[in-house]
Amino acid sequence: MRTEILSPCGGPDSLEAAIRAGCDGVYAGSEKFSARSGAKNFTPQQLEEAVKVCHLHGVKFYQAINTIVFDSELEALRQEIAFACRVGVDGLIVQDLAAVKLVRDCCPQMKLHASTQMTIHTPLGVEFARKLGFSRVVAARELDLGQLEELCRADGAEIEVFVHGALCMCVSGQCYLSAMIGSRSANRGKCAQPCRLPFDNGLNDHCLSLKDLGGAEHIPALCQMGAASLKIEGRMKRPEYVAAATDVCRKARDGEPYRTDLLTAVFSRSGLTDGYLTGKRRDMFGIRRKEDVAAAAQALPRLHELYRRERKSAQVSFFLCAKSGKPLTLSAEDDTGCVANAVGAIPEKALNRPTDREFCEKQLSKLGDTIYQLKNTDIQIDQGLAVSAKELNSLRREVCRQLDCLRIKKNTPVLPFEDKAVSAPLRPEKHGRLEKRLRRLRLKLSSVRQLEGALADGTDRLDCVILPADQALKLDRTDKSLVGVSLPRFVTDEKKLEQTVSQLREKGFSKGFASNYAHIEMLKKYGFEVHGEIGLNVANSCALELLGELGLASATLSPELKIPQINGIIPYIKTSVAAAGRLPLMLCRNCPIGDCAHCKGQITDRTGRVFPVACSKEQGYTELLNSDILWLGDRQDSIEADYFLLLFSEETPSQVRETVSLFLKGERPSAKLTRGLYYRGVL
Repeated sequence: MRTEILSPCGGPDSLEAAIRAGCDGVYAGSEKFSARSGAKNFTPQQLEEAVKVCHLHGVKFYQAINTIVFDSELEALRQEIAFACRVGVDGLIVQDLAAVKLVRDCCPQMKLHASTQMTIHTPLGVEFARKLGFSRVVAARELDLGQLEELCRADGAEIEVFVHGALCMCVSGQCYLSAMIGSRSANRGKCAQPCRLPFDNGLNDHCLSLKDLGGAEHIPALCQMGAASLKIEGRMKRPEYVAAATDVCRKARDGEPYRTDLLTAVFSRSGLTDGYLTGKRRDMFGIRRKEDVAAAAQALPRLHELYRRERKSAQVSFFLCAKSGKPLTLSAEDDTGCVANAVGAIPEKALNRPTDREFCEKQLSKLGDTIYQLKNTDIQIDQGLAVSAKELNSLRREVCRQLDCLRIKKNTPVLPFEDKAVSAPLRPEKHGRLEKRLRRLRLKLSSVRQLEGALADGTDRLDCVILPADQALKLDRTDKSLVGVSLPRFVTDEKKLEQTVSQLREKGFSKGFASNYAHIEMLKKYGFEVHGEIGLNVANSCALELLGELGLASATLSPELKIPQINGIIPYIKTSVAAAGRLPLMLCRNCPIGDCAHCKGQITDRTGRVFPVACSKEQGYTELLNSDILWLGDRQDSIEADYFLLLFSEETPSQVRETVSLFLKGERPSAKLTRGLYYRGVL
């Protein structure tokens, strides 16, 4: 099966460019639930027409419904999915588990693609996605060719790989920087791209800005390893960019010569990079310079030639029959087996020069404004007849029109939708939740040395302390019932991690904390009680319900929820809320500091705010932490959750003890504090 070239369409103007440049599929968003809300996107009418245009050409149309969803939006989400079924999109690209549950309940025949926002990057993650009903997984962009080959070999869904376009510093689905700074959530399609602004590490004043991905030369290898789809990023880009990227990627796949100079010129940030694919990640940083803008201005006129003409997407054969005394008939068959017929007038006898086969073939071959290319003709015409060019042109246009309709119908999936209403979230007390109860504490530590401070006092409200898996292995005598283990947020060696999880179970640990979907699969395999962390982006009751069905005992709610939204969520399983500490704003495979020899453990933005960088070098990633400390210790009574999560990074045991003590008393520490997004929310 030929590997798909998948092109971005930020709006109708890019659709023509993508199709004419030779894509096999497009992905686009509507006006709701699109992770690129800044793109033009498609109105319902435009989306319906776009699906028809794609299916006419034999091109797939995938709709991106890939944002997190709040309870108040669940009914609108149901309607959006119902509309996608009605117009016959070929698949939905989703992030939120609410979309998964609604598709399973209402339209199980709809194909689901796991958005890169779901952070799936290991074979177990692919296996989990398959069990959940996904037919395709969009792999994380931070993987090298060897890791991608592992995913392609995994027993699960198809693998879609990004091969060109913008790279985020943060692993997709794990960024809260834009939300925390300006309430514009990346998980809601509103990212303000603060990472492109100055952030200084002492050596680089734009240490969060990566060059764009340019992976064309690796396309043959990706096809060879079995990647199902090669994805181009760029729903915010103009049609010329879409056409150029599509043209290069198609030619690279087909083994044809291609030029990357125009592709680099049309948009780059100090050039392109393939650092993630090759594993050579040091020289990946770049910004948009004046020279880049000037190069784009020169390249744009030349690129329009790539999509100036209609794409010939199908071959057609004509059979013309002109018999004396009988109506003129024309049949047409395309290369998919669609057949159309048209009947004209009875031919008259020629007064002068009779119509011959050459004349008929010439008229039938005039297909310039259609998607069809003439394959062959079979013309049977009696001698002495006169058939006008007007008559032949009319018949040709009619059979082409019929073929258009037949092709669209043939390529459009029929997707029944069972009209099930979304249950309105009820007030928590109606589900047995008490208004006044003793919320318990969970303390997430960064190292085993902090354990002394965590267990010093307040154990009557302590549910557990959470240690990184490698740190938990160091424990011997501590009561294992009080310690949960947290797995690495990005997994570079899944087999090694599985050995660690097995050892932890043997040592008596029973609580496991999952920050991505592969963790759930692994922890369940070894008999752990599974709890969800922030990385799962749980933002609604529907997602919480599905996690319960998957066996999770609790889940930490998204820090992008406001307190009334938290209090309104139906507690299908127990809930946890991050209530103190430095929230992780970015999960990075490419260290923002880079130079270990001169590492200060922090970077600074243009306003002078300092953002600590937590290094997990052994695990192959770093985390950018918030400049201010989250604190809800004095607001506990206003929040309906089962657990308050306290986050610790580099604190000493005595600082951990002091923080816990202040939280238990409901007092405020002296540091610079933030309420996070719990009161101001996100767009």
